[in-house]
Amino acid sequence: MKERLKSGALVFLVASSLVQTYFLIYRLPGSDSVLTSETNYVKTESMGQEKKIENLVFPDKMLIHQGDKKHTVFYPGVAFYDLIYTRLESRSFNNFQRRSIQSGDWARIRSENEGIELSFSGGVPVSLLERVMRLTPDSVFQGETINRIWIYIDEKNAKPHALFFSARGDVVYEANQFDMTVEDVRQHVNFGKNAPLYELVDNQYYIPVNDLETVQPVVYAGLFTTEQMQRNLFFDPGITRNIQEKDGSQIYTDSKRSLQIKQDQRWMSYTDPGAPGASGSSPIRDVLAAVDFVNQHGGWDASYQLKMRSSDENRTSVLFQQYYGAYPVLDTPSFRFGTISLQIQQETASVYDRSLLYLKGGEQSSKKVMLPGGETLKKQLETVGKGKNIRDLTPVYQPELTNDGLKLVPEWRVTLGDGSVAEIHAVPVTTASTALNSPQTQLSQETKK
Repeated sequence: MKERLKSGALVFLVASSLVQTYFLIYRLPGSDSVLTSETNYVKTESMGQEKKIENLVFPDKMLIHQGDKKHTVFYPGVAFYDLIYTRLESRSFNNFQRRSIQSGDWARIRSENEGIELSFSGGVPVSLLERVMRLTPDSVFQGETINRIWIYIDEKNAKPHALFFSARGDVVYEANQFDMTVEDVRQHVNFGKNAPLYELVDNQYYIPVNDLETVQPVVYAGLFTTEQMQRNLFFDPGITRNIQEKDGSQIYTDSKRSLQIKQDQRWMSYTDPGAPGASGSSPIRDVLAAVDFVNQHGGWDASYQLKMRSSDENRTSVLFQQYYGAYPVLDTPSFRFGTISLQIQQETASVYDRSLLYLKGGEQSSKKVMLPGGETLKKQLETVGKGKNIRDLTPVYQPELTNDGLKLVPEWRVTLGDGSVAEIHAVPVTTASTALNSPQTQLSQETKK
């Protein structure tokens, strides 16, 4: 009897020891397994918000065509933009037919017919667009990248058309079945009736008929510390060593990965040379992996828009453009801010670049300013264009560092035909009437490609 009790006690002690060993090796209080492959992303301290891919795919502008050469432009975050886009997301589009881009007189249709046009700068793959809109999978254009969606009313036949334009610029896909009526389209168009009017110039870009009132906010900002990023990006921050570069930047490495901190620019660049390099990457899976990586290593401090830069069989380059309100925030060589960029190889981040500055939420102050429009803007465009074709005109924010925040200065971003860009600055409302008549004082040129 004693031997049985001893044997039972021994079995119990051994079992208890095994259970304790399991939890010590595989678990830590409040966390997942600490044994993880080096290619898996480790859940770290919460630094920013998490987002889904559906939050990152949206048009950079919404064009409302009212007929009679009248147009309105809505930007992200504007009430009517959000209302119309939310409604379009719930509509179904299917039974697509491929057509040549020469099959329609698009300039005439844009000027004469009522409609809604969504612009996706750089294009969005259909497989990602399906995540935010109800597109029935269709082999006809499943592998396409779309940069415009255009829904308009054919007045002659009293029929709506839904067109999806390829980013290649050679074909357009028409949805022969979609659940929108002429009345539905016209209701959306009517939202632009009382909004500022825009004029289409050279069938390329839009300018407001009158000066455009906007705001110049000063927003609260914070700064991620080097220690935070080390804990966030290395499996064991304690074994990293520090290297001082001649340019003043600091490099932290665990002999496999490296984190470069440029304190003067408040910018970080993380590289993982050990990321899988074999061919066979899936661009869509890589994009989803990029979103997951940012979610777990720094998070998001504002609204961001996905821009796929390039993709091949080995890697996918992804950029996320930051927005504040309706406008994108510029990332310039003189002040690195406003973008998060990654290179993904087989769903693993090999390069991760972002600012250490982040928006904390809330504004310290805000003042009204005017972006020039009409004839004043046309004269300024002639000056900055210097005879070159103008490809695009869009409002942006230029960030400027203040003592404890960021000042976001509105300006027109002019993209020229050769890829160079120029800026036309806003002016305070109180001085707009005089300053806008002196275009030379409001121009700055940037020779960036």
